[in-house]
Amino acid sequence: QAQLVESGGGLVQPGGSLRLSCTASGFTVDYYAIGWWRQAPGKEREGVSCIGNNDGTTYYADSVKGRFTISRDNLKNTVYLQMNSLKPEDTAVYYCTTDPPSYFCSGLREDYWGKGTPVTVSS
Repeated sequence: QAQLVESGGGLVQPGGSLRLSCTASGFTVDYYAIGWWRQAPGKEREGVSCIGNNDGTTYYADSVKGRFTISRDNLKNTVYLQMNSLKPEDTAVYYCTTDPPSYFCSGLREDYWGKGTPVTVSS
C-alpha cells in the first residue's frame, strides 16, 4: 500500500535549521512530483515547495524562497526539505504529498498525503 511518512520536525529557535524527510513506501518516487504543504492553527493550508520527477524543476513559495531547499534521493525513495533561517511564522505542521502545489513541478500526480510532522520556531 502506498504510504508517505514525514520526519524531522521539532522545536528550533529563530534563525535555526531543520531538515524534513518524506519517505515513500509502496511506490517509487522517481516518476512523481512531490510537494510540501504546511498548515498553521487557524490558517489555510499553504503550498511550500515541490520538486519535479526528472527535469530538476523546483517551486518555492515566496515566503520561503531563499531559505528552503527541496531535494530528492530516488535511491532512498525520499524527498527532503532543508529549512534554514527559520522564522516564527514558519511554525506549522508540514505535510508531504504526491499532489504538489505547483504545476511547474513535473511528474505523475496522486492524492496521497503523509500524516505530517510539526515544526515549531520559537525562542
